[in-house]
Amino acid sequence: MRKALLTARSTLADRGARDAALAARLAAELARRAPRCVGFYWPIQNEFDAREVVAAWLAQALAGHARLAALPVVTAPAAPLVFHRWTPDTPMTEGHYRIPVPHGTDAVVPDLLLIPCVGFTRDGLRLGYGGGFYDRTLHSMAPAPQTLGIAYDALEVEHLSAEAHDLALDAIVTESATHTRPGGTHR
Repeated sequence: MRKALLTARSTLADRGARDAALAARLAAELARRAPRCVGFYWPIQNEFDAREVVAAWLAQALAGHARLAALPVVTAPAAPLVFHRWTPDTPMTEGHYRIPVPHGTDAVVPDLLLIPCVGFTRDGLRLGYGGGFYDRTLHSMAPAPQTLGIAYDALEVEHLSAEAHDLALDAIVTESATHTRPGGTHR
């Protein structure tokens, strides 16, 4: 299933229009949820690139109301992610798995995470790449951050089998909808 969904994502038609619609929906969610610190991801394998949305959100901070953004850093294969402060001007260096990470910035704790989805269900289950990084990270964070999965409509699946360590996301944001998990935002 993962391979088929990655292929579907890499061959999406009208990608520019889809990205613009997803960016608008994500910007509205950030405004509505009003986080202090957004943890997001460096786009790989044709994921939606949230950097412009996050940069605009940072720039729209009101005087006296600090906003922070952070990117994940893999410190070890079986460890939770650590988030380091990011701005559009942050120098980047190559991290684990050849994914760029902030160079020389402080670790911060996000209160909202944007989490890329290879596939998703409307009830908040997410299929990732299989490394378990976000599951370990979410289990290690107290208090739990808000979680928004980021995906395209074409990646929706009817059913995913959840294992004991899997945590449903609060909502999945796509180019056409925000699918809020039934039962509120408590895991």
